[in-house]
Amino acid sequence: MTTATNDSTVETAPASAAVTLPKSDVSSGVGFIGLLGLLLWILFCRNFPMVADLADLEGEYGVLSGPYASLAAMVFTAGPMAIWSLLVDRVHLRASTGLDWSLKRPIEETIGVSAIKIIGLWATWAVLAGLYALCRWYWGGDYLFAMEVLSTAILPLIVLSVPYVIWLDRYMVEPKDGTWHFGALIATNPAHEDRSDIDMGAVKKHWRAWIIKGFFGAFMISILPGGFAVIVEANPQAILGNPIDIGMFLITFLFVVDVQIGTVGYLFTLRPLDAHIRSGNPFLSGWLAALLCYPPFVWGIIGNNSQILSYEGGAAGWGHWLAGQPVLLWIWAIWLVFLTSVYAWATVVFGIRFSNLTYRGVLTNGPYRYTRHPAYLSKNLFWWCSVMPFLVTNGSTTDMIRNCFFLAVVNAIYYWRARTEEAHLLAEDPKYQQYYDWMEENGVITARLSKLKRGLWGKVTGQSQKRSPDATPQQIGGAAASHPGQEPAE
Repeated sequence: MTTATNDSTVETAPASAAVTLPKSDVSSGVGFIGLLGLLLWILFCRNFPMVADLADLEGEYGVLSGPYASLAAMVFTAGPMAIWSLLVDRVHLRASTGLDWSLKRPIEETIGVSAIKIIGLWATWAVLAGLYALCRWYWGGDYLFAMEVLSTAILPLIVLSVPYVIWLDRYMVEPKDGTWHFGALIATNPAHEDRSDIDMGAVKKHWRAWIIKGFFGAFMISILPGGFAVIVEANPQAILGNPIDIGMFLITFLFVVDVQIGTVGYLFTLRPLDAHIRSGNPFLSGWLAALLCYPPFVWGIIGNNSQILSYEGGAAGWGHWLAGQPVLLWIWAIWLVFLTSVYAWATVVFGIRFSNLTYRGVLTNGPYRYTRHPAYLSKNLFWWCSVMPFLVTNGSTTDMIRNCFFLAVVNAIYYWRARTEEAHLLAEDPKYQQYYDWMEENGVITARLSKLKRGLWGKVTGQSQKRSPDATPQQIGGAAASHPGQEPAE
């Protein structure tokens, strides 16, 4: 998953100089203040019957575990993160926002640009709404909640977008962004208007960002309620003393943390918070690798026995194989919770900027000091340790081989995702090149893997410090050049 943006110029270090770890573009505080807000909201929801009694509310009240309670958690997660970002990190003053608060242009000067931009924004939403309407999977199962939320939100968004765009354009250094170029494309008459100012590259960049927001935003909203309800409704007395139940509760809680903060990242891509999307991954292979892991594309491909990459044939999981061995059950539960903690931590440190397939800057703190892809590493290890595909209840050696082979294929997909993300970031930001090189030599996990790789295949050529800082994604070696069909997704 990709990151936030640098607010200062980073020079590429000479090959002979010691590479230092660059400062992270997202502070550790922003994610953890959001986590604190989420925890307080969960406690409030769990104790709402007591709150209702203290407030002398009439009637009987249960815990707040409904889908809209999970949605309301966005306020208590995003709000503290936004306040921290503005008051502590002062992100609104960064040059990377594209804003200059000293400009304060008269509205008369920018209203024409704003009007075109509003047309482009509304047209974008209309196209996304049309795609939601056409795609059947959005109108069944968990996605119904997402469609209900988005259908309700669209009118307030339309109304609020007008003053927001007009206000922001007064301070934007370059107000004619991708949204403006798309608006100009559809609002100007090809036969009578001068369309030479329209940049089709900016239009494509605009649509890459909005397809990512539209696709992943709906998915994240759809999965909010399930885990949230489990956590709010859980009975501690029923699970205490059972390592399997405690382990599964904590794992579910950590996935709720991941989903809640991840959803904030997709929905709050606001420029004053320096959280806007700078670019979507331009590689077609990057999109293929990512979309394979999400509905509807993942359906029929990865998972249980009815899917192509099934790695659970005859598998019973860790609770079955370690049953009757309480010490091992506790050790294994702690290990699985640890792996999930790393996965959730990797999302928390993004703060308000989490999203797939995007460049929103460079993270160098938290678990990203140990490996460049902590979420992928922990998630894939979790699958091996929880499913135990190498053990089957039917005694079939064939099923064991199939399970291990197909889970290895799933691991390879995530490796593919990681390499395409690296190619994207290396092309966008010299700061990521500096981070990449530091991790190759100093990352607790990455450096050891790199040393092993060099031992197996000799010196690796095409290191990031040898790349031109002006290189395009097509020119980047390694991942971008090693996969057949690695072309920009334009």
